[in-house]
Amino acid sequence: MSTKNIMIVGVGGQGSLLASKLLGSLLTDEGYDVKVSEVHGMSQRGGSVVTYVRFGEKVYSPVISEGEADVIVSFEKLEAARHLKCLKKGGKIIVNTQEIDPMPVITGAAQYPDGIIEEIKAKGVFVDDIDALSLAEKAGNSKSVNIVLMGRVAKYFDIPYDKWIAAIEKNVKPQFVEVNKKAFELGYNA
Repeated sequence: MSTKNIMIVGVGGQGSLLASKLLGSLLTDEGYDVKVSEVHGMSQRGGSVVTYVRFGEKVYSPVISEGEADVIVSFEKLEAARHLKCLKKGGKIIVNTQEIDPMPVITGAAQYPDGIIEEIKAKGVFVDDIDALSLAEKAGNSKSVNIVLMGRVAKYFDIPYDKWIAAIEKNVKPQFVEVNKKAFELGYNA
C-alpha cells in the first residue's frame, strides 16, 4: 500500500490536535505505520494549526509537501483556501463552513473573503462542506466540531464505524465520550 497523506488544518483552540491523535490512534490500531506531525502557528492567539497524518505500510517522514495531501480536513473555510496548494490532484477537502476571523480582519485591516468554497470548487476540487459547528451544538457541545469532522472523514475510509467509536472512547476524556460519540454520528450521517 502506498502512503496516504491527511492534513488537518484549523485555528488554535478548535481541537485539531485531538482529531489528529484520534486518527493516528485508529490507524495504528488498524496495523498501519503512522507518523503524526504538528505545526503550531500562533495557536494560542487564534493562528493556524496544521497537523500531518501519514500512514501506510512503511512511512519514513511525518511531513506532507505541497501537492501530496490525499485529504485536507479544514476546521475553517479560510484555512481550506490557505492550504489548497498542498492537495494532490484528485484529492478531497472536507471543510467546516464556519468562519473565524483572523487577526487582520479583527483589527479592521482586511475583510473576510466571500465565496471561498465556491472558488475552491470552481478549480475542480472535490469539496465536502459541512456545517460542523451546528452539528456539534446539536450534539450538546460546540467544542465537538473536531469530532463532527472526524465523523465526516470516516465516510471516506474503509474502516468499520465501531472502530472509530472505539478510538473516541480510547482518546477522549471519559466525561466527554458520550457527547463526542453523538457528534461523530451526526458528522457521519450529515
